[in-house]
Amino acid sequence: MSTYTALAKANYKAYTRDVTTMFFTFAFPLIFLVVFGLIFSGQRVTKGGLPYINYTAPGVLSWGVGNAALFGVAFTMMHWRRDDILRLIWRTPTPLSSVLVSRYAIALGVGLVQAVLFTAVALLPSFGLHLSGGWPTGLPVLLLGVTAFMAVGLVVGSLADTPEAVAAIANCVMIPMAFLSGAFYPITLMPHWLQDVSHVLPLRYFNDGLLNAFSGQGGWGDFGINCGGLVVFTVIFGAIATKTFRWSNGR
Repeated sequence: MSTYTALAKANYKAYTRDVTTMFFTFAFPLIFLVVFGLIFSGQRVTKGGLPYINYTAPGVLSWGVGNAALFGVAFTMMHWRRDDILRLIWRTPTPLSSVLVSRYAIALGVGLVQAVLFTAVALLPSFGLHLSGGWPTGLPVLLLGVTAFMAVGLVVGSLADTPEAVAAIANCVMIPMAFLSGAFYPITLMPHWLQDVSHVLPLRYFNDGLLNAFSGQGGWGDFGINCGGLVVFTVIFGAIATKTFRWSNGR
């Protein structure tokens, strides 16, 4: 068994055994989708525009996937460092890339399952999501979104030494971003200055990319901007993570 396979298997077993984490990863965001979907069922954002669910579904999905990627890797890195697992790995020939790629595989798998689950629920007649023929363009956006928020999670996991610190920092990042990026509320209905602020938030590009894929709005130029924005944030936070990464709490 290769090092990568062993680490991926260990990550998978640790994840599936944690019932609480699985609940908040899948059920908690789904509750938002159900609540917003039922409240605004049949309503449209603007006269003659798309149903509200076409904005809610990709928004909740982008927030849920980003949340899972960030929290998942942040808690894993913090626990592994606190329990000296990372230092043990450091003493072996195992490269850091194997550790990160194995965790990335889990984050990507979780994101794909979330996407299928949320979309299936939103397509139910009770909610009435209208999925455009361009929905496959959401797949690369999903991949890049997971990558970007995993990079953010690596920074959070490097800075925090306790579970409480991880939760505090991650929530301070994700909760304001959810409202400022249009995940729960259409960005076009916000004041122009808030729309400008949202351009410095990775969730804005993740949300817009999935929104365009689900609804068929925008063109290849918008697709490129959203994907490019996620790549830029991945590079920025990836560079910060390389500077803040620690093998143990003592060094």
